[in-house]
Amino acid sequence: MKVFFNQLFDYNFYCNKRLIEVCCTLDSVPEKSIELFSHILNAHHLWNSRILGKSPEYKVWQLHDVKQWGDIHYENQRGSFEIITNTDDFEKRIDYENSEGRSFTNTLQDIFFHIVNHSAHHRGQIATNFRSNGIEPLSLDYIYYKR
Repeated sequence: MKVFFNQLFDYNFYCNKRLIEVCCTLDSVPEKSIELFSHILNAHHLWNSRILGKSPEYKVWQLHDVKQWGDIHYENQRGSFEIITNTDDFEKRIDYENSEGRSFTNTLQDIFFHIVNHSAHHRGQIATNFRSNGIEPLSLDYIYYKR
């Protein structure tokens, strides 16, 4: 299971890193894309914090300057790899409150898969936003990454 999640998080890291690199070259990143990518970073951070039982530093929809994205992304990734490395039970249940204060419980494997899937979902929205703003979106499908 560790190998599987390490591969998924490698893919997620690669995609987000590529998107950050492209955004850093743009004269102007569309506002909706800034919103969505900041949310990707915040959500990843929030999930790592929930797993570790720590208070998060970021709010769900907090905006970040494009220049900050790389550092936040790196820290999120480092944290997830550390959690995966130190996990022996991916069925371990994590109790947490969502951003609305409601209590839930999910397994580590569900949370890890959600982090990657959530990121892919919003990267798809960013691709649509790019296209509607005349910016060619990146091809970030998993199969392209694995080729």
